[in-house]
Amino acid sequence: MGVEVRDVLAAHGDEFLATHALSAQQRRAFDAMLSCRTAALGGHVDRCEGCGHELISYNSCRNRHCPKCQAMRRERWVAREGCDLLDVGYWHVVFTVPHELACVFWRNQREMYNLLFRCAWETVSAFAADRRWMGARTGATAVLHTWGRQLQYHPHVHMVVPSGGLTGRGTWRRCGRDFFAPVRAMSKVFRAKLLGGVRRLAPTLDLGGSAAHLAEGGALGALVDGLFSKDWVVYCKRPFAGAGAVLAYLGRYTHRVAISNGRIKSLEGGAVTFEYRDGRDGRVRECRLDACEFIRRLLMHVLPKGLCKVRHYGILASRGKRERLALCRRLTRTPDPAPMPDERALLRRILGRDPSACPRCGRTLLPMARMLEPMRC
Repeated sequence: MGVEVRDVLAAHGDEFLATHALSAQQRRAFDAMLSCRTAALGGHVDRCEGCGHELISYNSCRNRHCPKCQAMRRERWVAREGCDLLDVGYWHVVFTVPHELACVFWRNQREMYNLLFRCAWETVSAFAADRRWMGARTGATAVLHTWGRQLQYHPHVHMVVPSGGLTGRGTWRRCGRDFFAPVRAMSKVFRAKLLGGVRRLAPTLDLGGSAAHLAEGGALGALVDGLFSKDWVVYCKRPFAGAGAVLAYLGRYTHRVAISNGRIKSLEGGAVTFEYRDGRDGRVRECRLDACEFIRRLLMHVLPKGLCKVRHYGILASRGKRERLALCRRLTRTPDPAPMPDERALLRRILGRDPSACPRCGRTLLPMARMLEPMRC
């Protein structure tokens, strides 16, 4: 087994904690990832009814920031969301915050992440409603990410938008272009909405720490004025090729954490080496960070308690969703969704085998003992 996030925390966590103060949420995530699938969280013992082989399974921490604990949650979520997909194209749109505002976002995460979600959706819905582009009410599934390829702080929202929507007359209007509106025009509208929101929130924002330079008279206002003259880029990919591609995308992005264990290559000499894909040429490169800096960057992406990182809008919003989607299925001739798979089927999909079968002889594993009760994370 290769190096995991837990190995880095175990080897250098005490050194990191001696020099860094953590929020309650960061400390909770730190402790959870350190204890995940170890005896500290308890577990259970299964014994094969045939060969007598015993299998010890330790409990997961179930923390949403842990790289070990997302597979089952992801499969459940994708299976559920797959029932809502329509037989239409989908666009992938990304709304990114300029780096000049990163310190403001970092100091005011709950308020600024909510603002980012709202401005991104308002931009999409406004252009979709315009008859020059679509002239219909569309929807979106939005996912918040806060990291860049080298774990730097980089807040942005990924959106999956159906290529069509409901008109005021209750009909479905398709949009067959590469994208339903000019990306440059959307960038300007998004810029105006986000900066306008920052101005409205300015009196209540925490401008301490890394944002202290903006607390001086007029500094934040001057920054906002300067960003109005800067070109912003809303990124858009071509439509996905079918519902399967949409599901694959959702599975990759919705429950992704800052870094997966598979990307970590080594932990040597007090430094962590991990892989990342260079956005300029698509090549896989390596980044080497001091272990404490790696932990610092990792914990930067722990979200505030209760903040929802996946949100649905428009025709996909939860209120009245069942009736709207039933109408959309009829209008787009989308077949009724398949039944949700059970837990065992989801586990087989993740593990590539039957979890109740003995890995040695294939007979049934029977529960024999339960160890320590899991602690809460």
